[in-house]
Amino acid sequence: MNAMNVLYFDYVMDPIFLDLLEADGGFAIDRRTLKASESENFEALSRTHVYQISSAKDELPKGFWGGAELFARCPNILLLSTYGAGYDVCDLDAATAAGVAVVNQAGGNKEGVAEHALAMMLTVAKKIINADRATRRGNITDRTAFKGIELNDKTVGIIGIGHVGTRLAAMCKGIFNCRVLAYDPLLSAETIAARGAEKVESLHEMVAQCDFVSLNCPLIPTTRGMVDASVFNAMKKGAIYVATARGYIHDEVALTEALASGHLAGAGLDVWDIEPPPADHPILAMDNVIVSPHTAGVTFESRRNIAKITAEQLIAIRDGEKPPRLLNPEVWPKFQERFHAVYGIRPAD
Repeated sequence: MNAMNVLYFDYVMDPIFLDLLEADGGFAIDRRTLKASESENFEALSRTHVYQISSAKDELPKGFWGGAELFARCPNILLLSTYGAGYDVCDLDAATAAGVAVVNQAGGNKEGVAEHALAMMLTVAKKIINADRATRRGNITDRTAFKGIELNDKTVGIIGIGHVGTRLAAMCKGIFNCRVLAYDPLLSAETIAARGAEKVESLHEMVAQCDFVSLNCPLIPTTRGMVDASVFNAMKKGAIYVATARGYIHDEVALTEALASGHLAGAGLDVWDIEPPPADHPILAMDNVIVSPHTAGVTFESRRNIAKITAEQLIAIRDGEKPPRLLNPEVWPKFQERFHAVYGIRPAD
């Protein structure tokens, strides 16, 4: 079979990605830089079959997002493969119409993100940030001002119990004896129970019962803006909210108001509408909030795992297998025909 052409911009998650593809010998790798002219980059993209696309929405110019305009300009693209689990830079409907398969690397960074969410929950609950800042300022007059709460025996609500949510549920139950509830309309009660949580049909009903709420679902049309003012108002007074999924799922203005009013005790935020958030963002001035610039999954282990999964999935696709993380399965018959026309073999059903 002819080598499969793979193009990426600027960097890979870990060198193991290139090592595995080079050892396989069935790939032609084309590294490009976004600093080059747009015409030069689109000329290269027009020749490639696999576009290894960044999941970082604010680092990738919109012209290079995986949408109808890109597919019209680059008709040879067969596959979009994201850098990580997030795929909001890819228009799945447009990809399906163009016969382009889209895969992500879901689960590759589940440990890193789940640990980060748990760390944020504990940091806010124990008021570690407040105590740290006051200590550095020499402003300790009453230690009881930093009285926190414990996670042990509390109720935790998980919005979206996929790879990360399942791992977080296991940690909260196994270490802290928490009751874990989950809101995930795509999964049955039996599946959610197998993942360590109790299914709750209504998001508002779930958050009303929880001491901690963790956002772990993907950004898709049905989740954009889902966690709005009505959801924050439905939360228990004194609850703690943590978001390590994607920006635009929760309403930042509504969250700011819920925190400023004292309805929520605090929050941990790793994801933002604009990343990184502007320095004058009102949430950044709040001492009861711990923040990070979308780094929950940025660990040595997660990056290496994602890169390994990416390479292994590309090798499997090149060998005619159906990928395990296919995001638009309805594209498969058309993809099979397009793949056969290029490589002379028809991928498995």
